Amino acid sequence: MNAPVNVNQLLADVDHRHLDALEEEAIFILREVAATFERPALLFSSGKDSCVVLHLAEKAFKMKKEGGGSSSQFEGKLPFPLLHVDTGHNFPEVIEFRDRRLAEMGERLIVAHMDESIKKGTVRLAYPLESRNGHQTVTLLEAIEEGRFDCLMGGARRDEEKARAKERIFSHRDSFGQWQPKEQRPELWNLFNTRIKPGEHFRAFPISNWTELDVWLYIEREKIPLPNIYFKHARQIMRRKGLLVPLTDVTPPLEGETVETVDVRFRTVGDMTCTCPVESDAVNPADIVAETLHVTVSERGATRMDDRTSEASMERRKKEGYF
Repeated sequence: MNAPVNVNQLLADVDHRHLDALEEEAIFILREVAATFERPALLFSSGKDSCVVLHLAEKAFKMKKEGGGSSSQFEGKLPFPLLHVDTGHNFPEVIEFRDRRLAEMGERLIVAHMDESIKKGTVRLAYPLESRNGHQTVTLLEAIEEGRFDCLMGGARRDEEKARAKERIFSHRDSFGQWQPKEQRPELWNLFNTRIKPGEHFRAFPISNWTELDVWLYIEREKIPLPNIYFKHARQIMRRKGLLVPLTDVTPPLEGETVETVDVRFRTVGDMTCTCPVESDAVNPADIVAETLHVTVSERGATRMDDRTSEASMERRKKEGYF
């Protein structure tokens, strides 16, 4: 019973009908957004979830190329731009992947820089190395106002965190960009009430019903490219409060901490000041599927320092307009 199992052999025998159903639902939601709203945009951080949503958008709106030999499986253009809120503290590997991937695809990317918000005075940091993650809300809302976007599509999933478990697929935001949990609209039989008043907008989450395991199974099946930090690599870290804090310019070691080099991968990607890797030997999506089958802590609970400040930290940020 305890004999080693070849994960690749198991994946070949997996019944993918549930992935087909999730894919069909996500494509339906993406097309519903494009048909309903005038100025939608797709949030793209280069994280695994946004890479999956981008791939689904290509399936929804592009033609699949015949044959192969190209870096892109599809031809055509998406009917909306991509939007990235750049905190200025992103992992360099992620920004490099973002620029390279979108250059291959030829899609339009709008980058909202938090440094611009800091210069304008709309974002004020308590100290230079303060985490910028929570301040993304201001830059995001400024980008929505400037671009006059009426719907933003993102890769949030209900299994990630308690606050996101309460969120609808089409999540209404008021004229201040805020989320009111008690005022969310019912979504019976996949019928969505997308009416908005001037100044309001929606956030739409096509993979809301997916799990972390579903995402990795789909990445493995569809061969979706990802930043290399999602897979095993050596990185200098400090062990702090049960987390592996990466050594960077904005996360230096505290007094008494020891820097060590460990084989790690990232389960989720975000601002360097609050995103931590986990120890891992996984070098490909199949290996990560095997690891995910045994995890007992959600990816945000295991890797995000900002979500450990309180039980309601995510809900508070979302009420203020966070992703």
